[in-house]
Amino acid sequence: MMTDTFSKAERRAIMQKVKSKGNKSTEGRLLTIFKNNNIKGWRRNYPLKGNPDFVFPRKKLVVFTDGCFWHGHYCRNIVPKQNADYWNKKRQRNVDRDKEVIEYLKKKGWVVLRFWECEIGTISLTV
Repeated sequence: MMTDTFSKAERRAIMQKVKSKGNKSTEGRLLTIFKNNNIKGWRRNYPLKGNPDFVFPRKKLVVFTDGCFWHGHYCRNIVPKQNADYWNKKRQRNVDRDKEVIEYLKKKGWVVLRFWECEIGTISLTV
């Protein structure tokens, strides 16, 4: 295992800059799709377990936009070579939490949609 080239304090500062909201490649793209297709009734920052990116309260529908790396989608085979054990555990915790949240929301009567970052650009709507 290779050592990190940054100190713990530097690595922490770098990781703190990674934001879980407002990501242009996930939430931003889906937001554009909603606006371009006049899809209304969604809310952001809705107080619900799992912090869905978009919630349609009247339809009891939640939408998650998952970054491929952070949520364990291996579409681009992005697997860090440094500190691989740490990242594998981190991603697995996210995957396990995602499953738990889906199960919880479904038991509460919500419809749950999850989109991978790599798939959002390919969404086409026909009504």
